[in-house]
Amino acid sequence: MQGADDEGNKKPLSDQQRLSWLRLTRTDNVGPVTFQKLLQRYGDAQTALEMLPELSRMGGSAKPLKICSSADAERELEKAARLGCRLIGLCEPDYPEALSMADSAPPLLTVMGNPAALTRPSVSIVGSRNASVIGNKIARSLAVGIARAGYTITSGLARGIDAAAHEAALPTGTIAVLAGGLDRPYPPQNVPLLKQICTSGYGVAVSEMPLGWEPRARDFPRRNRIIAGIGLGLIVVEAAKKSGSLISARMAGELGRLVFAVPGSPMDPRAKGTNDLIKDGSILTSEAEDVITALAPLAGPVRPLGQLPLGLDEEPHRDAMGALPTQSNRQRLTEALGPTPVEIDDLVRHIGLPPADVYMVLLELDLAGRLERHPGGMVSMHSSP
Repeated sequence: MQGADDEGNKKPLSDQQRLSWLRLTRTDNVGPVTFQKLLQRYGDAQTALEMLPELSRMGGSAKPLKICSSADAERELEKAARLGCRLIGLCEPDYPEALSMADSAPPLLTVMGNPAALTRPSVSIVGSRNASVIGNKIARSLAVGIARAGYTITSGLARGIDAAAHEAALPTGTIAVLAGGLDRPYPPQNVPLLKQICTSGYGVAVSEMPLGWEPRARDFPRRNRIIAGIGLGLIVVEAAKKSGSLISARMAGELGRLVFAVPGSPMDPRAKGTNDLIKDGSILTSEAEDVITALAPLAGPVRPLGQLPLGLDEEPHRDAMGALPTQSNRQRLTEALGPTPVEIDDLVRHIGLPPADVYMVLLELDLAGRLERHPGGMVSMHSSP
């Protein structure tokens, strides 16, 4: 297994493996799910890279797939080293265990600070940027109490609740998840806090984006899924009805995490989102003990039954290198897909093809930029190729 020993225990990637992983990760149309499917089929990133042009062509791509070059990947690794950063792979010991269980887990994280913080169980705290005095006080109190119980505190380095949670956890351990590159933190006023986190000896900053990447609006929901995935639970402290924190809460629920919400006055718009979360079944939270007690049975994340190891066999699966699907089968599957998301199991039953053929054609369509993946493992065709 690439990145693991014969017993499935994690071990570091070699320099060459890390370079191949980075090239595959930075290649167009290769998202986290596609990355894992490629490694499960071909066994290692280098072999997957060699197969990409043919797979993209079979998926109906109208133009050649843009593959990250070795030179570009080497430049990124060199820049990371100059800035005191490193890239951690999904199969390595320092990668957050809870996050590694998610289908959408980034194959590589760029980290700055003490990566040991990533190996401890974590609780995520998010909330309003325009936080009230009471909201900030509650966030700090929760962070301190939960950290004393042995958890790191994860948040998104935003103003308000995020910053309050990070600051309170500086002496014990905190993880800042950025939407852009680690050298492009946002907002600018929290740069001093980021420096404290990375130099405290107990904290770490992480991002899936390359160094130099300026965060865009659509990058923040991607960041939120990492915040939701790292924590065993997620706490929302103050959130308006259309707050980004509610996106994090939804993502956490989809990942099977416990979602906690701090109630607030019905007269305060900042409490509308959290009060609604409680109505919808989130755990009402007023003190750290509420969270600690609820998480106590979750001594460690458990890999869902049937989930394949994330990486990454040195040798491909026994049937992985078998015959490719026929053109007739490709056409049947492509015609069965439409703009409405469907479950892959339903697709298999509907067209009666072997599951291996279905997954292979979906992989080809993905690399060709024609497939869209949705939460819950659902897929659809892009409305326009």
